[in-house]
Order: sequence, then structure tokens, then C-alpha cells
Amino acid sequence: MAVVDKIAATGTGSGGKLRREIGLIGLLWASVGSIIGSGWLYGAKNAVVVAGPAAVISWGVGAVAIVLLALVHAELGGMFPVAGGTARYPHYTFGGLAGMSFGWFSWLQAATVAPIEVEAMIGYAGHWHFAQGFLHANGTLTPSGFAVAVLLMAVFVAVNFLGVRLLARTNSVATWWKVFVPLATIFVLAITNFHPSNFTSHGFLPFGAKGVLGAISTSGIIFALLGFEQAIQLSGESKNPKKDIPRAVLGSVFIGAAIYTLLQVVYIGALPGASFAKGWANLAYEGISGPFAGLATVVGLGWLAWVLYVDALVSPGGTGLIYTTSTSRISYGLSRNGYAPQLFERTDKRGVPWFGLAISFVTGVVCFLPFPSWQQLVSFITSASVLMYAGAPLAFGALRKRMPEMNRPYRLPYGEIISPVSFVVASLIIYWSGWDTLWRLGCAIVFGYLLLGGYAWYATAKRLPNAPSMAFKAAQWLPVYLIGLGVISYLGGFGDSAKNIIPLWWDIALITAFAVGIYYWARAVALPAEEIERNISDVEVVDEGGH
Repeated sequence: MAVVDKIAATGTGSGGKLRREIGLIGLLWASVGSIIGSGWLYGAKNAVVVAGPAAVISWGVGAVAIVLLALVHAELGGMFPVAGGTARYPHYTFGGLAGMSFGWFSWLQAATVAPIEVEAMIGYAGHWHFAQGFLHANGTLTPSGFAVAVLLMAVFVAVNFLGVRLLARTNSVATWWKVFVPLATIFVLAITNFHPSNFTSHGFLPFGAKGVLGAISTSGIIFALLGFEQAIQLSGESKNPKKDIPRAVLGSVFIGAAIYTLLQVVYIGALPGASFAKGWANLAYEGISGPFAGLATVVGLGWLAWVLYVDALVSPGGTGLIYTTSTSRISYGLSRNGYAPQLFERTDKRGVPWFGLAISFVTGVVCFLPFPSWQQLVSFITSASVLMYAGAPLAFGALRKRMPEMNRPYRLPYGEIISPVSFVVASLIIYWSGWDTLWRLGCAIVFGYLLLGGYAWYATAKRLPNAPSMAFKAAQWLPVYLIGLGVISYLGGFGDSAKNIIPLWWDIALITAFAVGIYYWARAVALPAEEIERNISDVEVVDEGGH
């Protein structure tokens, strides 16, 4: 028997329902399509500037971190195949305050990814003469660039309105292309322009361990590898969630990690020696603003450069498309848990949550105003994303403790060890983002509390049927965790504005100990089993096939 979203069979109180029409390939490609986006176009260059050739290690550490988080999500996704799942697990185990918080983190990162992908498309399009007037010299959008950005966001939303089945097919076609082009790039550069001496001629580890660790969060590595959760966000529309969710989550991570690591290797090996003659921090060659396409041109592979400029539209476009979908499903989940108006649950005749899509469009347009370029958003989104993911290990630990006999279609081996380790890793990635990013994230968190908390207060005061219970006692660890991360970041050495009082390695040890303490504290005060069961009362037991 599988646990699935009640709305799949009965619909919502507002008259809409999601349709279970996505198979394994659709789920897998939703996640792979999100992982292979603008990150591959920029990540290798940004990482090598921060870490030198040791960026290969950064990708390895990032991949291990994401695999650990994906393993935890695989068990939870099989247990709770519900729309917007990552926003709902903490709600089940810790109640309203934790659920509202992690739901906001989840929505915040999803809503801002599509605008990033649009800006990446416009940035690469500057190679063509007709698009050179879309950006100012400082990377901000010109009026014509803003108009194009709004149009692209509108296209993402329009495709979503055509229904989840067409969305899955469209994304699958785009993802086949998105996987093929990086693989072809790896093969061509490896056999035509690969210089092993590039890895050692200016030092393999020029910026030390700090460069390796900093690159994980700030250069786009974690941002590039994120996206496996898309299968989970769409699990309320999966034909066979019991089997397909874990397979799609884990399969997408392994595919993405392998492609990105190989891309970093061939990028370093193919660079002309003159491009890093002044050191890796001063990497320069003609066309570096479009790193891989520019490199292909420099080494005499003009045809490959042309393919890459085309891909710079397809890859980010596909990722932006699926994240637009994800945003509407997360807001759907927030509404189901009582943190947002029930208007977000309304679906049209195709089963599409139309109001959530409209809000995702408006949010995307707003994001084009204060954030001028792809790179300026990456660290922020990485932190928001990993903060969102950090809720899953906590929910995992609470469920293993409170409800050990609950049916688990996929049971993670050594989960009692992997879960706290994954929470520690998530906390370290957030810390490595640096104080300059985290204080801004803190402002966004406060805004979210005002927004969602205000609605929760209103719903409670009006005694609305979906008014959430805050369960402050079960979430007593949450403010300590958020404030503690901020304080350690401020006193640490990552970020230009950090005080650098806590030395490297001591800060990592401190974050590790702090995260372990929070993990077991949260597990100890989690809601009792009967309250967890009440919190998952919007799901029901149905047939094996999920219909």
C-alpha cells in the first residue's frame, strides 16, 4: 500500500485536483532537467577561479553532499508522494512553525531559480548582435532586456498551463538535448584539446583548503547540482510514486554529478596556457563571458561554440520551465498545510494550480529588478536551497524515532547515521556561503515570517478550516539553529564582511558540533506519533499503483 496525496483521488476543498500522469522517465527527466541548467555553462569557470584545478575536489565534495541529502529525500519521497513534498515533511513532524519556515525556504529558492535561468539565457545570447542591447555593462537588464526577460517567463508559465502531461513531454525532449550537449562537449574537448600539465603548472591547490570549500557554495557547484527534488515536488502527479520517486531522485543525482565533474576536468585541461598565465584568479580569454562557448572558439572549435550558444538557450530554458512548475506545486503544498490562502489550491480543468503559476510569474518579474546578473544570485539561492533541504534529515530522524514501524517503500540503509551526517553537511554548505550572503538570506526569512505568519494568524483568528497549529515546543530548536548559524558565520572567515575571528577548521568543527546538537535536540522534541499522524491526515492509503 502506498501513501499518496488525498487530493489525487478526491480533489481539494476548492474544487481542483492534480492528475497522476507522470511516469518514471518523466520524473527522472524533471530532476535531471533541473540539474543540467545554467550551472554547467558557468560553474566550471567560476569554480576554477576560486579553487584552481582543485575545483575537481570541490565538485566531488559537493556531489557527496547532495547524494547524502538525496538518499534521505528518497525514503521520505516514497513515504509521502505529495505535491511540494520538501515543503511539507517538517510540517508533519514538527508542526506549524517548522513547517511554515521550511515551506518558505523551499518556495523562496524555487521561485527565484527561473529568473536566474532567464538571465543566463540573456547573458549568453549577447554573443549575437541582435541581443547585445539587452544588458548594461554592469550586467543589469536594459529596458529591452527586461521586456525579453518578462516574455521568457511568460513562455514558461504558458507551457505549464497546457497541463502536466505536455509539460513532462516537453521537458523530456529538452532534457535529452541538455544531456547530449554536455556529453558531446566532454568528448570533443578531451580528444582534441587536453593538456594534463594545466593541473599542476600553476599549482593544483593555489588557494588552499579555503578555496576548495568556498567554491562549493559561492561558485555555483551546489547550485548546479540542486534539482533532484523536482521529482518529489511532482510526486503528487506520479503514476507509481512508491517505486518511481526513489529511483528518479537517486538516478538524477548520479547522472548530474558525473556530467559536472567530467566537465570541470575537460575545461581545465582544454584551457590555453596563456589564459591563466597571471594565475587562476585572473583567468582570461576571449569570450570568457560565455565560458565553454568562448573556450571552444579560442581552441578552434567554432562549430562546437555555435552548438553551445544554442544550448545556452535550451538548457537554462528547460530548467526555468520545470522550476516554474515546482513553484506552483510548493505554494499548493503550503496552502494544503494552512500557511497560504486556499486560492493556491485551485486547479483548472487540466489539473494545473493556476493561481500558484500566476504568482510564480509575478515573482520572477520582480526578481529581474534588484538582481542584475546570474552570479549575484547563485550564493543566495544555494543557501536558501540547502536550508530547505536541511529540514528533510530532521524529519527523517523524527519519523525513524517516533514511527519506526511505518511503511517505507524505500528504506535507507544506515539511515540513523546518514541522516545526521547529511544535516551536518547541509549546515556546512550554508556556512561556506559566507556572511555577505547569509545576512541577506536572514532578511528574506524575516519577510517570510511576516508574510506566512501573518496569514497563519489571520486563519487562526477567523477559525478557518485549514488554520495551522504552530507547535512552538516541537520547533524550539529552530530559532537557535538559524541565529546560531548567523553568529558563527559573522565570526568566521567566509565572506568579505565576516570578522575572521574563528580560524579555519575550528569553524568547521564548531558547525559540526552545533549541527549534531541541533539534530538530536530536534529529534527529541518532535511531535508525538499521534500528532504526526494528524498532520499527515491530508494523505490517505490507496492502491499500489497510486490511483
